[in-house]
Amino acid sequence: MGLWKQVSRRWGRVGAIAVIALLCLKLLACTSLGNSTGKPPVEVTLAAFVVTRTVHEQLIPKFVAQWQREHQQQVTFSRSYGGSGSQTRAVVDGLDADVVHLALALDTERLQKAGLIQPGWEREFPDQSIVSKSVVALVTRPGNPKQIRDWSDLAKPGITLVTADPKTSGVARWNFLALWNGAIQAGADTAQATEFMRNVYNNVPALTRDAREATDVFSKQERIDALINYENEVILSAQKGMPLNYTIPRVNISIDNPIAIVDRNVQKHGNREVAEAYVRYLYTPEAQTVFAQLGFRPVDAQVAQQFASQFPHVEKLATAQTYGGWQKIQKRFFADGAIFDQIRTQIGK
Repeated sequence: MGLWKQVSRRWGRVGAIAVIALLCLKLLACTSLGNSTGKPPVEVTLAAFVVTRTVHEQLIPKFVAQWQREHQQQVTFSRSYGGSGSQTRAVVDGLDADVVHLALALDTERLQKAGLIQPGWEREFPDQSIVSKSVVALVTRPGNPKQIRDWSDLAKPGITLVTADPKTSGVARWNFLALWNGAIQAGADTAQATEFMRNVYNNVPALTRDAREATDVFSKQERIDALINYENEVILSAQKGMPLNYTIPRVNISIDNPIAIVDRNVQKHGNREVAEAYVRYLYTPEAQTVFAQLGFRPVDAQVAQQFASQFPHVEKLATAQTYGGWQKIQKRFFADGAIFDQIRTQIGK
């Protein structure tokens, strides 16, 4: 007996039409969720530090369309954005991230230490798995009334500035390192550099929890003369119609943001192929162009050349490796009782 006759006998003509229509809708839904090759949909979870949100929100749809076109498979992304340290703790505590894009390698190394990422992650992708870069900018009031142009100006009496707490913010650790590097490159020894840092942080009324909060404080409190922030954040602010007065110090630090696959989670989810493909996509000229358009210094040499006029030249550019890598930096500057704690105690903050 045909389907129509079976359904008609049980449900009547009108009921049969409704039942068959429902079956057709379910078939259509299954077809749209799957694909002609029978590949099931796949989901990837991204955990990234917050300033990369605009980049991923533009690139994920492009990658999803490309993957659908080339592999006839639907990919969806779950996204989580926050401070780099907070994201790291969330993944350690159970956030099922498959890809992590963090502010500094130290946080990725913490995931390795927790057994979530295999050793050697930095060799899995180009440029030691650094996928985005920036430098530190000094943001000042319109017309720069306090004439703040370089690191040394931040230590002068009468200057007030805002930056985040290096204990809670990855961005703030880069800021601290940029200040320290500025002093060392100017000829200071360790004692003199520490004294310089003490004077700078003494000019900070209160350390904020993260970089975004520091930006908010600067925008709302006109008594603050300067803000230390990522160059890309300043460029993005201008693109949003809120141009800022800023300077890129000629002695600076390369803010290198790594990306990595969370091995334990992709193994559990069975989505390593797609997760790795997304990371590789981020290194393509197409993706690196989007990074550059949104203010990040590209890691692709040709794209960097194309956007060279957008980014001021830095005469002396140090890296984390200049100071021995993040493990040594952490121990020397940010561990309990290290240089930053000593400075904080001395200035009573």
